[in-house]
Amino acid sequence: MNLKSMVRLESSTGLMISCVNGRAVIAIYCTKLIKFVQYGLLMQNISDIVLRQKSEIEGLSHGRFVKRDIEIGEGLLRSKLIKAVLGPRRAGKSVFSIQSIKDRRYAYLNFDEEQLVRVDDYDVFLKGLREVYGSFDVLLLDEVQNLLNWELFVNRLQRSGLNLIITGSNSRLLGRELATHLTGRHIPVLILPFSFKEFLRARDVDVSGHKFTQKENQGEILRDLREYMVVGGFPEVVVKGLDHRTYLSTLFDSVVLKDVVRRHNVRFSSRIYDLARYLMDMYSSELSFTRAKNVLGLGSVHTVENYTKYLVEAFPFFLINRFSFKAKDQLTLPKKVYSIDVGLVNALSLRTTENRGKIMENLVAIDLLRRSNLLNDTHITFWKDYQKNEVDFVLRRGLKIEQLIQVTYASGRDEIEKREIKAMVKAGKELKCKDLLIISWDYEGDIRVEGKSISCVPLWKWLLFQ
Repeated sequence: MNLKSMVRLESSTGLMISCVNGRAVIAIYCTKLIKFVQYGLLMQNISDIVLRQKSEIEGLSHGRFVKRDIEIGEGLLRSKLIKAVLGPRRAGKSVFSIQSIKDRRYAYLNFDEEQLVRVDDYDVFLKGLREVYGSFDVLLLDEVQNLLNWELFVNRLQRSGLNLIITGSNSRLLGRELATHLTGRHIPVLILPFSFKEFLRARDVDVSGHKFTQKENQGEILRDLREYMVVGGFPEVVVKGLDHRTYLSTLFDSVVLKDVVRRHNVRFSSRIYDLARYLMDMYSSELSFTRAKNVLGLGSVHTVENYTKYLVEAFPFFLINRFSFKAKDQLTLPKKVYSIDVGLVNALSLRTTENRGKIMENLVAIDLLRRSNLLNDTHITFWKDYQKNEVDFVLRRGLKIEQLIQVTYASGRDEIEKREIKAMVKAGKELKCKDLLIISWDYEGDIRVEGKSISCVPLWKWLLFQ
């Protein structure tokens, strides 16, 4: 190929050369041509990825949906607010989002792909989407936190008038960046593994209230609850009947290694993995960073705190503070740790069979987290005094303590321990709260003591109807 033909070829590709020196022309030509070919291959790959993902999501949209207790309402769907769907991996965020927009013209892009997150020019995403979908009313961006500077890209799309739904599996990253760059222009939606009601819905169990007036039917619901307390609520375990131990162990490893170790460039991956397993064994218990440091041989309490923060951000765990009227105490006093799904506890923890009450407490904590995100202004803490009297949950809305909740594996009045009743009465007086509730395994009634009335309700009834 001579110089003239090279120049003509460059002109045909839209690339011009201003240098007349032969070697320089060839070098510049080769560099530009390589970039041009790479761009063409990139665009072809993007289009292929979008097309493949479109096929996958269409197959998913024609599958069986389990109606969730939460939904994105029609008014919110029409608004230009960014709908940020947050929650653990494999909890059903994508299916929930597709279910919300399946009757609309939408486009879909999942950033859980290595080729996509290596792209520098984000405009190629829009070009690929337009090539595959044509025009669309809603754009769904899945696992968007994997994209570098994603918040700037999303902000630009929102300002251009696109109706956006984004999903993500990192609460801290999304929360911080959304608050910084999208203040007032987004609304968060938390999607957790199936609630007990959703679990029953997936099994086609009728949960209408009148059914459970008969003891026989109550026995059936207790059997279902026992199963739920073992396998948990991750959709693929419930709907597809996958072995919960194998599936959830693999998912847990993936979250720790991919969403924590890789994202935060943790040097000693085995140390943070050991901490994750330790936290799972500590479910429904107070967490001491100092004790964790000593047990695991970690370098410092600061390291334990940072690692725990990373794990909480990735959703396998959440923490609740100890109640105090002083904000400083809530930050410094020991916290309680809970798994985001009781199936994970049973798949990974070594002490699940020794205390069903702890499993019940974890289950109640998850449901309170779900409800607090629906109400937005409800805060969950636990109460403990210096005599080690303890109440599992304190619910506060604004400045008012609305309810105290104690959880116990009891099937009769006599099985409820006196120390649990004593703690409820003492906390009720100290916090000036009259709504005292004990969630039992299978006892319903009222307990009157020291002028206080404590309501008792079975766990299944609280999960389904309260």
